[in-house]
Parts: sequence; structure tokens; C-alpha cells
Amino acid sequence: MPQSLVKILIHAVFSTKNRSDLIVPEIESDLFGYMNGIVENNSSKLILANGTSNHVHLLISLGKTLSISELIGDIKRDSSVWIKKQDSQFSNFHWQEGYGAFSVGQTQVNDVLKYIGNQKEHHKQKSFENEMRSFYDKYEIDFDERYVWD
Repeated sequence: MPQSLVKILIHAVFSTKNRSDLIVPEIESDLFGYMNGIVENNSSKLILANGTSNHVHLLISLGKTLSISELIGDIKRDSSVWIKKQDSQFSNFHWQEGYGAFSVGQTQVNDVLKYIGNQKEHHKQKSFENEMRSFYDKYEIDFDERYVWD
């Protein structure tokens, strides 16, 4: 086969440091637009972004030459710099150290799109921490509570 054709879908999740409520409605749309540019500059595609005041969910089609950690690192680093430039109230903005990244099969895309699109309503009932515990259980990821929250 002369071409390399790849489709790797990732549901990425990360929070602000200490789950601080810093993603205010006034910057949310621009933040996701900026993140889209970062993803595109990394030869990947941001399918959907949404979240709450303290965390984001991204459905990404990962480019064929890029690692997940490289892409998430670029998104977090570059968007953090961007946010800090928006207003002095964001001067101490930071993302959490880690992230969650979960594989998504093509047949799961519609469910993941609905899940990401419904974040604000979803989090009226469930905390970020409990949401992540659910993901870790669903994907059978061993984790240590001492090291997943910052």
C-alpha cells in the first residue's frame, strides 16, 4: 500500500490545576478555537471540545506521526500561555500536571459526542473526580488516588 491511512480517535480529559474554576464563559469559545488551531498545527483534527469551568473534554483524531503525549503537551502548554494573556485574572492559570486519554472506536463516536456535548448538565450531578474514576474503571486503568489529583 503506497499510502499510510490512519484514524486513531482519542477522548482526552484534563482539568485546571486543583480544579480551579477559571474557564469562564467569556473565554470558553475562544479557548476551544485556540485549541483547535493547536491540534490542526499538529496535523490532527479536533472533532469536539467542551467542558466546565474547571476541565475540558476533547475528541481528537490523532495525526499519524504524533504521540498522544506530544499533542496533549502542546495543547496544554500553548493554551495556558494564551489564557494568561487574555486578562490579569488568569495570570496564575495552570492546567493539571496529567491528563486522561481514552481510545474511541468509530462505532462509539456518536455516544462520545453526546457525552462531551452534555458536560455542563452532566456535572450538575457528578464531580470531575468521580467522572475520572468512572473512566478509569471503564477502561480498566489502575490508578493511585495519591497521584491523580493536582
